[in-house]
Amino acid sequence: MAHASAQLIGDRSHQCDATATYTHNGARAYVLCDGIGSSDEVRDWTRTAARRIARAAARSADAEAGLRAVYDSYAAEPERSDPYADTPNACAAVAVTAPGKPLTIAWCGDVRAYTLTPGGTLQCLTADHNVRRVFQGSRNVVTSYLGSAKTDEQTKFRYGHPAIESASGPAEACRLLLASDGAYEPLEDSARNLANYLDGNPEQASTDFVTSAVEHAGSYADNATVLVADVPGADPRE
Repeated sequence: MAHASAQLIGDRSHQCDATATYTHNGARAYVLCDGIGSSDEVRDWTRTAARRIARAAARSADAEAGLRAVYDSYAAEPERSDPYADTPNACAAVAVTAPGKPLTIAWCGDVRAYTLTPGGTLQCLTADHNVRRVFQGSRNVVTSYLGSAKTDEQTKFRYGHPAIESASGPAEACRLLLASDGAYEPLEDSARNLANYLDGNPEQASTDFVTSAVEHAGSYADNATVLVADVPGADPRE
């Protein structure tokens, strides 16, 4: 399965987005994490977190199970329950393909997952975990993230959605796009059709996407990162 990722630092001091892939017994996980903040610590933690999610999701052959295992592991760290502790955090999305199963997606935060059909239909499978979704407020304030100690019930009580949400992709073959907010927002704000930046092979598409995002970012460009993968359809005979 062909895949590629690309990222640009924008105007940030550090590149704190990270991607990872992992394959286990025919299941493959694709992950994009968007670190919250700009520092060496956030950058390094986010890279490790992305790899952990990819391994867990591929081994479980399910996006939600993998993301939840890593989310719960971080949430159990004692310092995560200290409101004054300065611990690294990230938004995250993971997609998993497994033999005989449709694509599965899971996320916390505002990293997005899209699928593009061979016919050119682009569908967003995620719903942002941010204040814009919940209270029509700022899109830059997230309501769930990797590194939070809040449970599904606590998050849902406050914001109306659980800490982690999941979705299924189409059963047929498609192109998968995982994108950080620094990649999709500048293009959306410029009323661009995101599908227009997904032509060519995954390497070409991912490079074109982030380059265009930074070009359209205006006075401030965030880290822009995408992962593009061509995923097969589920074979019911398997």
